[in-house]
Amino acid sequence: MSIWHIHDFDPEAATRIGDACMIGHLGIEFLERGDDWLKARMPVDRRTTQPYGRLHGGASVALSETVASYAGMMTVDPEQKGVVGLEINANHIRAAREGWVVATAKAEAIGRTTQVWTIRVEEEGGKLVCLSRITLAVIARQQA
Repeated sequence: MSIWHIHDFDPEAATRIGDACMIGHLGIEFLERGDDWLKARMPVDRRTTQPYGRLHGGASVALSETVASYAGMMTVDPEQKGVVGLEINANHIRAAREGWVVATAKAEAIGRTTQVWTIRVEEEGGKLVCLSRITLAVIARQQA
């Protein structure tokens, strides 16, 4: 059973939304969506590595929060509600040095006021790089 309030998903349009902010600077691209998950990727390059040439832990967290927050946004009525990060944690398991990392955010709990998502960040070969969990607050949209 699908959890999505917004049923249409265009990965290219989702990616373009981030062009003028950190999402675009890090090169994050949305890929695909399933019944209760969303997938995005990020390059491992000069923008996302630390001085030792390994994927920066903060970049993994930024990717995790981005994919889960976008997923959470698609579960609510965007005219009435929005979602914002309340708490995130991350376990950095393995280094990535090149290519892409792929993050898959999977819904654990979709509530009226909070959501919990687990995010697996994996290297292209499928090995786990980072395991993260985020709690999102569901908030009323500010009326202009």
